[in-house]
Amino acid sequence: MVPVSLFIWIVIELAWYLAIGRHWLGADWNAAILGALGGLLGMRAGINALTWLYASTYASPAAPLGLAGRLRLIASEYLAFLLTFVAVLPLERLWLPADRLPTGARRPLLLVHGYGCSRGVWWLLRRRLEAAGHTVATISLAPPYTSMGKLVPQLHQRIEAVCAATGAKQVTLIGHSMGGLIARSYLARHGIARVAQLITLATPHAGTELGRIGFGQNAREMEPDSLWLRDMAQEAVKIPAISLRNPYDNYVMPQDNQRLPGANDVELPAVGHIAMLYDARVARLLLELCPPPGKTA
Repeated sequence: MVPVSLFIWIVIELAWYLAIGRHWLGADWNAAILGALGGLLGMRAGINALTWLYASTYASPAAPLGLAGRLRLIASEYLAFLLTFVAVLPLERLWLPADRLPTGARRPLLLVHGYGCSRGVWWLLRRRLEAAGHTVATISLAPPYTSMGKLVPQLHQRIEAVCAATGAKQVTLIGHSMGGLIARSYLARHGIARVAQLITLATPHAGTELGRIGFGQNAREMEPDSLWLRDMAQEAVKIPAISLRNPYDNYVMPQDNQRLPGANDVELPAVGHIAMLYDARVARLLLELCPPPGKTA
């Protein structure tokens, strides 16, 4: 659903910019095309600027990065945003083939994407995890802006399907952003029989101020002190859990809201919320935290 919607949106957006250039401004085709591309890039630069404005306004205490470090952080996040939402997700099938789930996997890793995304965001991280010997599964949750609780049955079905395909008794859940909340909701509803470990990446366990301007019921549920989050806070995590916290995150703020009581808190290096999915340092950290790959006896 998300890949198709994004593809259609980009086509309509480019057509709109071209129409403005050609028919309203009287530009020739070359100028109109350049203007359309500039509009596409500028719109996404504005979206990114808004996230950084929120990040600085509601920031938790963190070590200063310096001007050069801050500029690298912002630039890499913008490039990751463009890659993800302009190139990867609209053409998801070209970037991420179907999951490879061989029988005999000891404990597959199931990657759960975040808000407004789909399984395509994992294309590079899945490749890195598989290169290290892991069996990796993904899921696309839809519709993208519904209540998080309504997405839990899809995760339940995917976990059962992965276990059936591989013969594994349990999986490790790795959730990015909202994906970590859906993983916790699954555990609260279905228990721990099928999940041995939970790892969350920049998940707004206590909400995010950016949720106040997001679309959909799930954005309302990710607002700080929402009823959904208050209910979830009553559910203790009963399996080994690790919260990878991004002190410079530009989507989850205050950034300390990524802390999960009862979980091992691990601070990430300086990286943006989307860029972390492509960051080799984050991939190496996940490989250190996940159980060693292999097959069942």
